[in-house]
Amino acid sequence: MAFLKNYLSSLTIIIGIIIGGLVGYLLGPEGVILSFFGQAWQITSASFKPIGQIFLNMMFVTIVPLVFFSITSSITKTNQTVRLKKILFSALFVFVGTATVMGVISYFGFLWYEPVKGFNLQELMELSGKAVDIQAVSLSEMFVRTLTAGDFLDLFRRNNLLALIIFSIFLGIAIVLVGEKAKPIAALLESGMEVILKLVKIIMYAAPIGLGCYFADIVGELGPRIVGAYAQVLVLYIILTIVAFFGLNTIYAWLAAGKAGVKAFWSTALTPALTAIATTSSAACIPVNLIATKQMNVPNDIAETVIPLGANTHKDGSVMGGVFKILFLLTLLGISFDTPMMFLAVILVALLVGIVIGAIPSGGMTAEVLICTLFGVPVEYVGIILVISIIIDIPATLLNSTGNNVCAMLITRMVEGKNWLQKSFS
Repeated sequence: MAFLKNYLSSLTIIIGIIIGGLVGYLLGPEGVILSFFGQAWQITSASFKPIGQIFLNMMFVTIVPLVFFSITSSITKTNQTVRLKKILFSALFVFVGTATVMGVISYFGFLWYEPVKGFNLQELMELSGKAVDIQAVSLSEMFVRTLTAGDFLDLFRRNNLLALIIFSIFLGIAIVLVGEKAKPIAALLESGMEVILKLVKIIMYAAPIGLGCYFADIVGELGPRIVGAYAQVLVLYIILTIVAFFGLNTIYAWLAAGKAGVKAFWSTALTPALTAIATTSSAACIPVNLIATKQMNVPNDIAETVIPLGANTHKDGSVMGGVFKILFLLTLLGISFDTPMMFLAVILVALLVGIVIGAIPSGGMTAEVLICTLFGVPVEYVGIILVISIIIDIPATLLNSTGNNVCAMLITRMVEGKNWLQKSFS
């Protein structure tokens, strides 16, 4: 029963989206005429749009505090020591390296599979008289306009998420450096994180209805073909998840400690993997991941720093999802992404997605807003790529969770030396 309870949220959301899609398809833009109390009412797929928009707006207001608290509090949980500096710099190198590998594989996998081939949202919007002028944004312009905010209060606007991320990182470092006197602030931030996660969870109770209504409008306006595009994205994601879970994790474990490292990783991988599948939450996997990494003889200080930090800032599955969301949206809008500059832009934004997405089921919409903001796409399109977050939630969490375990091994290799596993048994 507990297993089914953990799946209940995702299942109800998927059911809501399916029902909404069917309703939108059956009604279409013309809809039906119904009579109530002698009054004729036209019910179309667009009639459900306000309900969907209310849900999206409720989620929008949680994005800024979610990003601020999650990043800042994850940094303030550390202690300022020389060894910690080495651990953190090693973690930065490993996190960025593994996430980049995942992003590159995802990018070329998407180009190879072409899940949205022949589907152009911009053309359909023009036919419906609702076209939006989308301009491709250069890489330099993309980051210059979002890297900083001109005023402190501007940091807390959702179109300045990148600036907020940078501010949150430096604020967390400053709190750690201050030490004992800053503990009340650190405690406040940690409490704030718990509160905002609970708020997101409460709002997500309305997700089946909210996203169902949003999807009814999308399918009614754009046609059922978009459902097929989502299905193709899911198929590709599962294929690459299998490759990454068995292939990349094995390679990383071998790089960390040779054959002994591969054996150590896979001998402890089952429980974290099943927990990730059952809970669809990286945060919920932290306790079992800590146990698993310690069973692999990763030193306690490395495990207790890397696993919580990784759950908040390193999510390879979310990076793959970020690449898919970006390319899905750009394809639908008819924007070319097969140039070196766009490739770099997609990878960099996907890495940011892996940082800002919440360690909770479906991520809390931060990634989708960031993607639309950085690529100059109207925030109204958030719902289109939010559906991808829902359908890939389980395999994404599997990669996020187990990826942090193998990263802990790689970081130990950098901190302790290449014979760390043998030393631990001596």
